[in-house]
Amino acid sequence: MYPDLIVIRHGQTEWNLERRWQGHGDSPLTAKGRDQARAMGAVLAREAIGPATHAAYASPLGRAQATARLTLGPDWPATPDPRLREIGVGGWEGWLMDDVAEASGLPDDSSPYAFYELAPGGEGFAALHDRLRGFLATLNAPSVLVTHGITSRMIRTLATGRDLDRFDELPGGQGVVYRVRDGVHETLAP
Repeated sequence: MYPDLIVIRHGQTEWNLERRWQGHGDSPLTAKGRDQARAMGAVLAREAIGPATHAAYASPLGRAQATARLTLGPDWPATPDPRLREIGVGGWEGWLMDDVAEASGLPDDSSPYAFYELAPGGEGFAALHDRLRGFLATLNAPSVLVTHGITSRMIRTLATGRDLDRFDELPGGQGVVYRVRDGVHETLAP
């Protein structure tokens, strides 16, 4: 069992707005993304989650670091950890989602997650699962994790004890704070 986890996805970025795959690439937060980050900070304050109760870790990618600074504030720095990066999408990094769909050759009704397994030079879900299982095993105190969309879902999949094939059962979205405590998932809406 893992300690209490607060899982936050970075705020909206320019590439999110353009519908581009980011992976390990980066793009700055939009004004909306900065507002989302501040609103998530208000959720943490409302829930009495702070540096006295939780450690903080963040992906080293710029969009997650910017979100962490805005969400946590100047007195609560997040420790960067590369294991919290987004799933690698290899050669499709920076591509428009429509171009990825065309290049993949998958039928239109395919799961949106199927594309990640086909990304040339990409990481894939099994490798992401192993990377995050290793990270979570190092946590020994309640923690706030500032990360990315697919990575957030995988963390929550592991922390709730779900099998990898049930990954898509968990909600996504930006501007939302998730908690997993004793294997139970809940959404803390701003």
